[in-house]
Amino acid sequence: MFRCRVLLHLLFYLCFLLALLCSVVNAQVLLGSKMYVLENNYWVSPNSYFAFGFFNRLDQTNGYNLGIRFNSDSIPFHEQTVVWIAGGDVSVSSDSYIHLTTAGDLVLFDSSKGVAVWSSNTSHLSVASACLLDNGNLVLLDRNQYIVWDSFRTPSDTLLPGQRLLVPQTLRAASRNHISSYYSLSINTTGYLKLSWETSVTFWESGPSSQTIIGAVFTENGALQVLDEKSRPILSSFALDHNDSSVMFRFLRLNVDGNLRMYSWSEDSRSWRSVWQAVKNQCNVFATCGLHGICVFNESAATICKCPFHPRNVPNSECLAPYRQECSSGFTMFALGHTFLYGLYPPNDFVNSSSLEDCRKSCLHDPLCYSVTVMSDGTGECRFKQTHFITGYEHPSITSISYVKVCLDPMAAFPAPPLPSSQPPENRQSRGFCLHCLIAAVSGTLFAFVLIQIGIGIYLKRKTFIEKRGISAFKELNSRGLTALSYSEIKDITKNFKNPLGPMMFKGIMPDDQPVVIRNLEDPQCGVDTDEKHFKCAVSVISSIHHKNLVKLQAYCCESEHRYLVYEYAKNGSVAKWLEDAKLSKRLMWRKRMEICVGVARAMTYLHTGCRTFVNHGNLSLQNVVLDEEMGTKLTEFGLGKVVRGVASSDVRAAEKDVAMFGEMVISLISGRVGAVDTSRWAYAEWSSGCAWRVVDARMDGGWDTEELERALRVAFWCVQADERFRPGMGEVVKVLEGTLAVDLPPSPFTQQRSSERQDLQLVLDYETD
Repeated sequence: MFRCRVLLHLLFYLCFLLALLCSVVNAQVLLGSKMYVLENNYWVSPNSYFAFGFFNRLDQTNGYNLGIRFNSDSIPFHEQTVVWIAGGDVSVSSDSYIHLTTAGDLVLFDSSKGVAVWSSNTSHLSVASACLLDNGNLVLLDRNQYIVWDSFRTPSDTLLPGQRLLVPQTLRAASRNHISSYYSLSINTTGYLKLSWETSVTFWESGPSSQTIIGAVFTENGALQVLDEKSRPILSSFALDHNDSSVMFRFLRLNVDGNLRMYSWSEDSRSWRSVWQAVKNQCNVFATCGLHGICVFNESAATICKCPFHPRNVPNSECLAPYRQECSSGFTMFALGHTFLYGLYPPNDFVNSSSLEDCRKSCLHDPLCYSVTVMSDGTGECRFKQTHFITGYEHPSITSISYVKVCLDPMAAFPAPPLPSSQPPENRQSRGFCLHCLIAAVSGTLFAFVLIQIGIGIYLKRKTFIEKRGISAFKELNSRGLTALSYSEIKDITKNFKNPLGPMMFKGIMPDDQPVVIRNLEDPQCGVDTDEKHFKCAVSVISSIHHKNLVKLQAYCCESEHRYLVYEYAKNGSVAKWLEDAKLSKRLMWRKRMEICVGVARAMTYLHTGCRTFVNHGNLSLQNVVLDEEMGTKLTEFGLGKVVRGVASSDVRAAEKDVAMFGEMVISLISGRVGAVDTSRWAYAEWSSGCAWRVVDARMDGGWDTEELERALRVAFWCVQADERFRPGMGEVVKVLEGTLAVDLPPSPFTQQRSSERQDLQLVLDYETD
């Protein structure tokens, strides 16, 4: 025990010395500091080896990432590799900035979108300053100079020397073509350091251990070590230049091709060289050639991806999968020798035993079969692929034969050229007298005259209406953007509450003939403080919130005991109304439902992290999601509860409740079940049994995207986790729904977890100081 206390004191003094070093070299960043993309400034480590700031990658025509890169003078600028990216792979526009707020949050703000796209979420940790350390670790320090947040604990795709990967942290490969990779590196307590594709397919493991594992570490001398519960190495992988003291810079990276590699800086070649890789044969990396390619590993140890489905007579076309073609002339089976195919996401393959010819014919005549692999190893296995994602690998040593279903006429998938613009002779008009033309001209003139008369009448009526009623608030609305209305004016606008839209909601017409929605806040369930001062304060906060997916507040009434809010009107009503109507639900097709999910997620992200003060919704449901005239998604009823001024633990709980309600909303939107009991449990049971398609609303016209369905259900089940600590932030939810971030398989949402990541990290600290 005495030894533990001594080591804890040493850790404290180490943190203090690091903070002191930051201040001595003037590297400490104070609260309120900002850094803009266009300023091209950096926060630099005391030894100048690392820099934190914005950079533009070569694969991006426009858009910038925020991260940490090498900054040493001995490394040319074009070789100053990025080792950490905020948010994994978040990119922003050129007029964006990073802000260390006075509340202690490190916030990345994208000015073009008007939202915060990433945050450290540390405003409740009493942050006092920031600093980039000599080892490349970006840290946030509290007033006592303790490190309360650091980039080493939130790795992206790279580990630096001395950096640990603790259970349950993961490395996620960077994006390829701006879509986040499905590849991840993780470690579990059974002793495996593993590389996975979509978490469900493991294609490399470091080896098992009988001991409890807490994580792995990338050492300064070039080794990747798996650590036991006392931080002792039990499994190690070494670089070619292990223990070479002449090597100054190293890093470990999960590359976009799914392979894990160590790199060292070579002064001789003035470049980074790979000194170790986990998977020797790149073709053994699952889906290394994407979703439709075949991997070939040649004698020179080079990997080649080829496209056996390349359509004939179509130069420069993409690698088209056969299932995308509409075959008017029937199908045939295209043979691939020495090739093994496997189906990807979702895995709907099945296996039986038959002869080669029977296997081929069975797939040909099965409308659900896209390809088949016949094993020639004596088992007689016939492996059917019932997924439209087909990939695999080819090698002379492989004895299996594969067949892919293709069209007999490969050009069927491509549209015919447009018809000539000239009309056929029988449709051309003569140059002589045209009676139809004269009639059309006279009719058009009369119609225009009538429209002008109607317009004049409307204008005069509107002018008389405004002058007669003398509503001064209408003038205020144009000049100030928010109007204070009297109760009598509310009654006039609603025609004495004649047109109800729902409980405590009414349709109204403003003096400028613009329709609005009037929300009566006298309902005790709404949770708004009726105190005049508090109410106006809350209204002031709500009126300052502007986002394309949030309904705009236009006016309010605070007179005596009357409390009303006036919102912009959404012509197409609530999404709940669409789902409850048999005819409307058919028209709410898959693409629109996914757009609604993304729109609401963006709005919630803005409320939680993009506003000047944290705003929770508190009552998120499909009744509060509305569709405007162009079917755009709008969220209403936000901020009606207590508006919190400072971020505290209660804010965290409020955000977690919003996330849970969002998860329930996504499941309801997919299934079409509004207000049903135990919808989430039913949906999880269907999904976990491999029948996710049963969750989809059967009334919906058109099909659905299988990959999007899987992604949406996974993130929804993470959102409704019983253990609130495992629910994601809304910013992460947006990236998953947009397809820019892969999502792991969720555990059962209805089981309380025994420990959190914070507790696991505390255990690690205890073991380290023992």
